[in-house]
Amino acid sequence: MLSKNLIDLENLSVKEILDIIDLANKIKANPSEYANACQGKILATLFYEPSTRTRMSFSTAMMRLGGNVIGFDNPMNSSVSKGETLKDTLTVIGGYADIIAIRHPLEGSAEAAAMYSPAPIINAGDGGHLHPTQTLADIVTLYNEKGRLDNLCIGLCGDLKYGRTVHSLIKTMSRFKGNRFVLISTPELTVPQYIKDVMDNAGCEYTELTSLKEAMSELDVLYMTRIQRERFENDEEYERQKGVFVLDKEKLDLGKSDLRILHPLPRVDEIDYEVDDDERAKYFQQTVYGMYARMALFMTMLNGEKKVLKKYKNDGPYKDVICTNEHCITHQETYLPKRFKEYGDMLVCEYCENSTHK
Repeated sequence: MLSKNLIDLENLSVKEILDIIDLANKIKANPSEYANACQGKILATLFYEPSTRTRMSFSTAMMRLGGNVIGFDNPMNSSVSKGETLKDTLTVIGGYADIIAIRHPLEGSAEAAAMYSPAPIINAGDGGHLHPTQTLADIVTLYNEKGRLDNLCIGLCGDLKYGRTVHSLIKTMSRFKGNRFVLISTPELTVPQYIKDVMDNAGCEYTELTSLKEAMSELDVLYMTRIQRERFENDEEYERQKGVFVLDKEKLDLGKSDLRILHPLPRVDEIDYEVDDDERAKYFQQTVYGMYARMALFMTMLNGEKKVLKKYKNDGPYKDVICTNEHCITHQETYLPKRFKEYGDMLVCEYCENSTHK
């Protein structure tokens, strides 16, 4: 791999992504051949917010390859509860483990972790920003279920504003030719501008709708997402948004016979249980594909070159600039050096990708 960390699938070339898909399918076909592929290796799972599938998928993937797992799934059971910084935690754990998967509620946290960990970092979800290994699960599923990753009409429905799985999937699928997107959400939960910029720069067509029923007949893929209570400032705002979009049998009957329905899970009320038995529903199989995707990722990253840490100082031209995204990791971990990229009259935070005027 060209990258020593996986913060975003943009860190990988299209060839590297396709190689991981190919390896995942080889493992799936003959799992016993890979039972000792990571023997003696240690994965650390640092989960600063709750998770069931993602944490267990990472752990199972490493154990099926013959490796071991350490870590925590509740920061209150770690030194974080005593006020330990992200820098100190990652510096120490990076000396124990061969590879680290981190999930954190603040955006840009994986990028920050990678600055201080001597072990490679995998972003297992950073706030409402990105979730690249879920996207690996998604595209391994799509490749197996649709037979291709190009020329697809992909509908994404629900929380498109805070849905990190949505952002990662759009960014990745925009790299494959002929894909177009139908973005189905309330006006309050539409995709962030930087994701629209990604589609515009890639020349991808996209339309924005407020009706799931209206979109069903044209979709090759429907990616449903839950409205995430934990991303809202208050329960009142959440209650206004939840339950607006529900996939039921009536809407499903409008879909193509070869439609494939995905969901990153967990679901709340956005997919009716009667949909589960339809052959087009692939969200439970998606979790198994995700395990093989993570197995392939471990093998690829652990066979790469040793990571070399870069020294960062907070004395650059942006040392006094404050990211305007209140959910950016830089507001909590205030020692972090300010890192921005210039795009015209805008500055883009290298941690969370939020844009602000110079």
